[in-house]
Amino acid sequence: MLTVGLYYEVLPGKEAEFESMFGGVIRQISKMEGYVSALLYKRVDRPNSYLIYSEWKDMDSFEKFIKSREFSEVKSEGSDLLISRPYHKIYNK
Repeated sequence: MLTVGLYYEVLPGKEAEFESMFGGVIRQISKMEGYVSALLYKRVDRPNSYLIYSEWKDMDSFEKFIKSREFSEVKSEGSDLLISRPYHKIYNK
């Protein structure tokens, strides 16, 4: 099992739009091979800062996801909601 955190800083006032978009993202990636689950977390002290906590069967599955057309489309659609480029951190391999 692979656990990955995807970190996002959203423009103030765009939080609801980002949260709504998350539902669509999950519907897309849940069809991908190796996807296990994902949850969206919001920081209490910085309400425009988010973490998508995701679990994947293995590193190969996650790498296929971040190289996929679906991920590319989501990045393009949501880029106007973000303050800065998002990043990810792998917690365990």
